Amino acid sequence: MLDGPRIAPAAGGAARSLVVFLHGYGADGNDLIAIGREWSRALPHTAFAAPHAPQPCAGAPMGRQWFPLTMRDPHEYARGVAAARPALDAFLDSELARHGLGDRSLALVGFSQGTMMALHVGPQRRERIAGIVGYSGLLADPRALMADGVNKPPVFLLHGDQDDLIPVAALFGAAQGLAQAEIPVEWHVSLGLPHGIDPDGIAFGAGFLRNVLPR
Repeated sequence: MLDGPRIAPAAGGAARSLVVFLHGYGADGNDLIAIGREWSRALPHTAFAAPHAPQPCAGAPMGRQWFPLTMRDPHEYARGVAAARPALDAFLDSELARHGLGDRSLALVGFSQGTMMALHVGPQRRERIAGIVGYSGLLADPRALMADGVNKPPVFLLHGDQDDLIPVAALFGAAQGLAQAEIPVEWHVSLGLPHGIDPDGIAFGAGFLRNVLPR
């Protein structure tokens, strides 16, 4: 079972919603949980969790990975997100049960490889989740979102125009794939930003979540 850092609702008492951060390749859950501390001011009744990905990372021995990356196989993204999906689904089920919440109170926030996971797993949950925020990532398997039973949570994609790891064109490809699956998508491009998250992106993400999570 996956595990990682958590933040209780700033307002105290039971959580009314849950945000789960999905970190990038070679990082771990500690990489994004600080965003939860900042967002807790805008989302005082929200609990935050940031699981460590299931595998040690060959490319970063101190970090974790959702799936291996060789950059040589055009299908490895699709196979990777599918293979990692059961572990993430199990964590989400457990964390929702911990708080007595359902999928409609859940939002996923991914960065890079974590965005690949969020965009793959989120729409395939049993019920529609509240929303997905994806930073600096891509849509790993557009065909999976065309299957029967796929849900349509609102998505907000953010990317830097100077990203040399996952070029900003990936944002537009993801937006097109989501639109073809009739999943509502908004996007923002940060000028001058490399592969990362800037203060504007953090502010936009908080605003989006305030709109989609249960009040």
